[in-house]
Amino acid sequence: MNSDKRPREFYVLAAFFALFVLFLYGPLSAILILSFQGPNGGLTFPLNGVSLHWFGNLFEQQAVGDFGGSFRRSFALGVMVMVVTVVVSLLAGLAFRRKFVGSTALFYLSVASLVVPSIIISLGIGVLFSQLGLQPAWYSSGFGAHLTWTLPFGVLIMFAIFNRFSPAYEEAARDLGATSWQTFRHVVLPMIAPPLIGVGLFGFTLSYDEFARTLMTSGTYNTLPLEIYGMTTNVTTPVLYALGTVTTLFSFLVIAGTLGIIMAMNRRRGRA
Repeated sequence: MNSDKRPREFYVLAAFFALFVLFLYGPLSAILILSFQGPNGGLTFPLNGVSLHWFGNLFEQQAVGDFGGSFRRSFALGVMVMVVTVVVSLLAGLAFRRKFVGSTALFYLSVASLVVPSIIISLGIGVLFSQLGLQPAWYSSGFGAHLTWTLPFGVLIMFAIFNRFSPAYEEAARDLGATSWQTFRHVVLPMIAPPLIGVGLFGFTLSYDEFARTLMTSGTYNTLPLEIYGMTTNVTTPVLYALGTVTTLFSFLVIAGTLGIIMAMNRRRGRA
């Protein structure tokens, strides 16, 4: 009886997963197809020819929108957030391996921003900078706003990693005469490197496409999500879809590259 039910359950789950993928990537596929509109094509179906015209238009001077500048700002901001998230999350994970006074309160304080609406945090940081007489900018107030989003996730991930990390490896290294730094450098860091790279990827992607926490903190110059949102009310050509296709492809390349690095590290560690 059980063997008869398994195929049926498998097909039900497969159909459910197919519907989920269709729901998730259906709108994205529409944008991908429409980005190949002909030079005289519009924002909707049917296609009026097929061409790469709108991709080339991305590199031309636009009446509205600053594609290159907003992409560079988002990329630079994502890298900054990624580096700080990795370093602080690693240090927090190491620190919380031992109990210390105020550790519980500090933990809840570090993750409190996850339960506060993003737009409220953005508004609060923007108002604070204004009250202090400082000009909000993507590299200052925006940078801080993004860290309130990425750091809690990074810290929680590192907590989970270190909770499963056996101290026996460190004890064995010390028994062999290794110093604390040597133990961390040659034993702990190689073992946690793959999840640490994952934390970096997580921090970068969260920052790269963050909208709400950037809205009130980016200052004069937009990041890419803000630029795209502004273009939805001004741009009336498929160049917007071309931009969406390019940025999505860039995101997939970043994820694929990171996964490739993690797999290579795991294979190297397995051979060692």
